[in-house]
Amino acid sequence: MAEAIFNRFSGGRHRGISAGSNPAEAVNPVVVEALREIGIDIGGRRPRKLTAEIAEEADVAVTMGCGEGVCPIVPGEVRDWPLEDPTGKPLEAVRRIRDEIEARVKALLAEIGS
Repeated sequence: MAEAIFNRFSGGRHRGISAGSNPAEAVNPVVVEALREIGIDIGGRRPRKLTAEIAEEADVAVTMGCGEGVCPIVPGEVRDWPLEDPTGKPLEAVRRIRDEIEARVKALLAEIGS
């Protein structure tokens, strides 16, 4: 969700890349629906594994529950957003998570000058 929301609101001035230390096989269909409600379609996306190469590209890395020893070292700034995992949650809960991510993304973009 964060990548899609970030890329939507960055206006092309920045690029978000999402990857996980233990990615699922497929994108959560409830997440797909929650994002579709705000005009973002991620239906064709696939989760990807976080690699050192991806991490090294980041100026700012935002982690969401990435434990020590799990994620590669990121040379840039790292921020942790303690967010609830949408896995297994009903649409109403995923909407709340989506809205929290959107607020955090907008604040980050305002801070970095987007």
